[in-house]
Amino acid sequence: MMRGRSGEHHVVVIGAGIGGLSAAIDLAASGVRVTLLERHATPGGKMRELQVGGYAIDAGPTVFTMRWVFEELFQAAGATFAEHVDLVQAEELARHSWLDGSRLDLYEDVERSVDAIGDFAGSTEAEAYRRFARESQRIFDTLDHSFMRREKPGPVALSLSLGVRGMPRLYATRPFTSLWQELGRLFKDPRLRQLFGRYATYCGSSPFDAPATLMLIAHAERAGVWIIDGGMHRLARAMARLAEAQGVALRYHADVAKILTAGGRTRGVELVGGERINADAVVFNGDIAALTAGLMGEDMHRAAPPRRAEARSLSAVTWSLAARARGFPLAYHSVFFGSDYVDEFAGIFQRREVTREPTVYICAKGRIREADSDAPEPLFLLVNAPPRPLSDDEAQAIEQRTFALLGRHGLEIEVDPSARVMTTPGDFAALFPGSEGAIYGWPTHGWSGSFRRQGSRARTPGLYFAGGTVHPGPGVPMVALSGRLAAASVRDDLVR
Repeated sequence: MMRGRSGEHHVVVIGAGIGGLSAAIDLAASGVRVTLLERHATPGGKMRELQVGGYAIDAGPTVFTMRWVFEELFQAAGATFAEHVDLVQAEELARHSWLDGSRLDLYEDVERSVDAIGDFAGSTEAEAYRRFARESQRIFDTLDHSFMRREKPGPVALSLSLGVRGMPRLYATRPFTSLWQELGRLFKDPRLRQLFGRYATYCGSSPFDAPATLMLIAHAERAGVWIIDGGMHRLARAMARLAEAQGVALRYHADVAKILTAGGRTRGVELVGGERINADAVVFNGDIAALTAGLMGEDMHRAAPPRRAEARSLSAVTWSLAARARGFPLAYHSVFFGSDYVDEFAGIFQRREVTREPTVYICAKGRIREADSDAPEPLFLLVNAPPRPLSDDEAQAIEQRTFALLGRHGLEIEVDPSARVMTTPGDFAALFPGSEGAIYGWPTHGWSGSFRRQGSRARTPGLYFAGGTVHPGPGVPMVALSGRLAAASVRDDLVR
């Protein structure tokens, strides 16, 4: 729309996370002059990479779905996604283990999963999975273009966008039933309810409070899970290269102290150290609470409605390791369940503590190919935690309980203390200002949880939002869509 007029408008994007990179790529491809400012030394935001024991280990998102979101982004910039990122499609979605010794692998192919569930829990549960797959696809298809790709539609606008049967179709996405209740209706086996309840955690929520609408995440996985050769951080680097090829001025170690306003609208930014950069618009790719807490300047207090009284989403305790793993056949993605799923989420959201037997997720990056079980390999471990600082004693106790639980599943991990990085909610709070350690923004609890997310446009003219704390929500493809929605809003407003 604006191609060829790059000198006419200048937009500053704060934060080279996936949302900021998406916004910058879209804007630059339209002919807008873009400056992208990143306080860290590398792009990606929460899509971090740590060097541990000679390995590059993903220390953020590890699952790549909805590939088409990125294919469309690259295509809009005149590029081909497959030429910039090497992907391997995963036939196996994840391996799951319970303390009774049972294990279940799920697959992209529905019928293959049906057979696996039949062997695991019987034909009745296998048929229930078929119904679950159909239902999750129907919900995804209903909300893909009507909700996820539109700038924060409210319930009425969403219903109208779905046509003459809009309200019944919207009701059929199960917004008034919790995910746990719906899983209880579908599955009798408590292990399957536990497994599929994990989808709520993908957006930082509890399956006991999140709506059954989140079943759509199951379809996003079945539509394809890919492994990025070299790790997820390669995606962020590829997007950064594409942005620079489009003419984006990408600056690292550029920490923004405040967003500047004059005459009632946004006019640019001031960096730590005093440098000022004027702009016609600013896209903020960060936690919305950083603005309402005054971390981007006093003028930003009212840029978005405050939500400080609400509980934040899940945080996590993670370990990035170069270690030897023995006794359990790890897949690329493996999940180890404790015995009390109810207490896991009551602990986090009510008592604000990690339960004694937390669910443990492990990404064994080396398992993309045959791994030598006697050699150290890169491992990323995660347990959910409340978004608050942990004392050293608490962190040590969580680590002991986590590795003890893995031992009860038959997995022994031999860790070299020099090849180990532990990240706690307090560390996440320091890395991402305003987050309080929450890594998904706010939880999607209740029927209106998704509708309460901030849209692309701020209350202050000329300021726009991208990232996991805004619509359509957290998760790699959702955050990329938020950046594209922000870019579209900027373009619409600048050409008025």
